Parts: sequence; structure tokens; C-alpha cells
Amino acid sequence: MEVSAIDTEEKEVKIEKKKENTISRKKIKKQKFLIFMSLPFVIWVIIFKYLPLFGWIMAFQDYKPGKSIFDQTWVGLKHFEVLFKEPQFYQSLQNTLAMSILGLIFGTVTAIAFALLLNELKNAKFKKSVQTISYLPHFISWVVAASIITSMLAPSGVVNQILMGLHIIKEPLSFMSNPNYFWGIVTGSDVWKEMGWNAIIYLAAITSIDPELYDAAKVDGAGRFRQIISITLPSIKPTIIVLLIMSIGNLLNIGFEKQMLLGNPIVADKSLVIDKYALDYGIGMFRYSFGTAIGIFKSVISIILIIIANKIAKKSGEGALI
Repeated sequence: MEVSAIDTEEKEVKIEKKKENTISRKKIKKQKFLIFMSLPFVIWVIIFKYLPLFGWIMAFQDYKPGKSIFDQTWVGLKHFEVLFKEPQFYQSLQNTLAMSILGLIFGTVTAIAFALLLNELKNAKFKKSVQTISYLPHFISWVVAASIITSMLAPSGVVNQILMGLHIIKEPLSFMSNPNYFWGIVTGSDVWKEMGWNAIIYLAAITSIDPELYDAAKVDGAGRFRQIISITLPSIKPTIIVLLIMSIGNLLNIGFEKQMLLGNPIVADKSLVIDKYALDYGIGMFRYSFGTAIGIFKSVISIILIIIANKIAKKSGEGALI
């Protein structure tokens, strides 16, 4: 009898949830202003995100400008076969994944750590000053940021001067002309530029934690570090997981601005990423169908990564997108 009662309760809860999730005229009428406010964004997404998907059929054609898209020669999977046979594609894929994963790991860890440290500051004025300073690099264009980084890492730059002053090195290092340093330079530059900005959402999640939890922990004798481990991090876990899922879906979409501006012919093998590869060997060589094939590959892999990450998040019990 007890088991059947529990089953009945579970069924009732599921029915109530279904009722909450169902769309009714009453709900639409109640939220009509929110719907009207969201319409411009929905229209924007349809025009700029969904309608361009029609152009994907170019990947299955030998597209020639000047002809209608329906008058092109159909070639099936020819461009995908060419793509998977080119060694430079695998080089660009390796570089993209390496820099994306490094950026994801160090970017997430530093943003969370920075948010935790800011939360521990008790002086409100000093805290606001640090926040403002940390946000500023986000608003600097990569053209300016790359110029600053290149100057700092030059043989006569401040980094070499500091290292030599501390007797860590005997002579200046050529950071920008050593391929082994390139991934680290890009990762470090990205962390410096985006750490403060990425910490905002973690700070918002931390401020929503019930203060009574910290008071109870203090009564039990927990110090600040123990409070961070036992209360703060578990409380913001769903936020961390959701942001990680979204970041994993964009592993292949890192752009090419950083790599192009910080790179040079000496480090070309380490700076070639998929977006740069599509630009140079697709659009740059008027191989529009080939460039479209690269775009489709990126999109398919991104969808697969999001699905996998979301399933892992579901198994963890919280933080899943769907």
C-alpha cells in the first residue's frame, strides 16, 4: 500500500509538471508583453541564423558565382572527401581543439577563482575598483590587445626585462617567434582579456546564495576556505555546468582574430585554426563550396558536443540545458 501511495504521488507530481509546461491561451495572454518584447530577437535569429542554412546546399555543389543556386552542378560529398584528405585540415583541427580546451580550462578556473576572491573582499570601494579594472580589457579590441601583448613579449619588452632582472633567464627570449610558446600566449592573452568579464555571472550566482548558510557554517567552526568548498562551490555548481556546456558547444568556434594578430609566418603551423583555414583555403581561393563544407563540419561537431555534454550534465543530476 505504501509503495502504491508513493507511485500515486509521483504520478501526480508529473501531471502537475506537465500542466505547468503546457502552453495555454491563458498563459499566452498573461505573458503577451514578454512575448512581444522577445519577437524582435526571434525574428533576428530566424533571419540571420536559420535562413542562411539554405546555403548549406552549396557544399554539395560545384558552386559558380553568377548562376542560380538551382543551376549548379551537384557533386554529392566530393568537397567533404577533399576536406578529410587534406593534412592542413587536421593541423587546423588540432590547433583549434588545443587552444579551445586550454582556453576553456584556464578561462573557467581563473574566472571562478577571481569571483571567489572578489566575493571575499569586505571593502566595498576597493572591490568595485578591482571589478572595474578587471572588466576593462574585455572592451579593448584584439587589434590593440595584440599590439600590447606583442610589445610586452618582445626581446626588449617588459616581460624579458623582469625575467632577466630576477635572474631567471640570462638573455631575452623570443616569445613571438617560438612555435612552442604560441598556444600558451594565446591562452594567457584570452584569460587576461576575458577573466574579469567572465567572472560577472559567477559573482551574480554567489550573491544569490542564502547568507544563513554561511552563518550556520561559522557556528560549526568553518573558516573561509571551508565555507568556499562546502557552500559556495556546490551552490554555484549548476551555473558552472550550464556555462561549461555552452562553452563546449563552441570549442570549434574560436574565431581567428587572436591567432591572426598574434601569429606570424614562423608560427604559422601552430596558429592555423579552422576558421582561418576556411577563410584562406575556402573563400580566399574562391572555393565557396569547400568553405561551406567546413562550416557544416563545424556545426555538426558542435551539436554533437553539446548533446554529449548535456547528457553528462543530466547524469550529474543538475545543470543540464534540456
